[in-house]
Formats: sequence, C-alpha cells, structure tokens
Amino acid sequence: MADIRLAIEGEDAIAATEALLAIPGISGNYEVSAEAPKKETVVATVATIIGIVGGTIAIAEQIRKWYQEYKANQSGKRIEKVLIVGRNGRRILLEDATIEEISQILEE
Repeated sequence: MADIRLAIEGEDAIAATEALLAIPGISGNYEVSAEAPKKETVVATVATIIGIVGGTIAIAEQIRKWYQEYKANQSGKRIEKVLIVGRNGRRILLEDATIEEISQILEE
C-alpha cells in the first residue's frame, strides 16, 4: 500500500511540514524538494504520511485547521499551496477542500 504524500510550497514550508507531522495521530517524514520553484523565498517540501492513528474525520479536521492557520498567516508563517496525493493517486488541493474530501483521500 502506498503512502499519502503532501507537497507543501511557501516560505515557511519546512516549519509548516514539521507542524503537520506533529499532529497527534499522524506519523511520517519529509524532505525538501529539489524541484522547488526558482523563487528565492519559496521552499517546497514533500511529506509522506505513513501512518494515521484514530479516525480519519478527526485527522482531516486537524489537517484542515493546520492549513487554515498557515494560509491565514496568523502565526507569521506562510505557505502558498498544499497538494495531497492519496494512495490511489487521487490529488486534491487543500485550498477549497472540505473535511469530507480530505477524509476520503486519507481513507482511499
């Protein structure tokens, strides 16, 4: 079974990725992408979620909350976009994704 992957772009992609992987119930790792856009302030990471403990709805809610906090720049951190690639290859941008859509990706 393949893992769930997230591509995270933005000036604080590393910190955001570390915060994502610190969410209780998610285990995984990440690497800084060598294919990052050629902008000076943009970093891209690719996180791999290798395990989810607990209900997928609860994890989906935490992922959505994490994304909204970073996208809103409330903490002084900023990310540009997040793409989730599910185990079956289905892709979804978190920009307008609902909790139900995120949950479906996590379950597939």
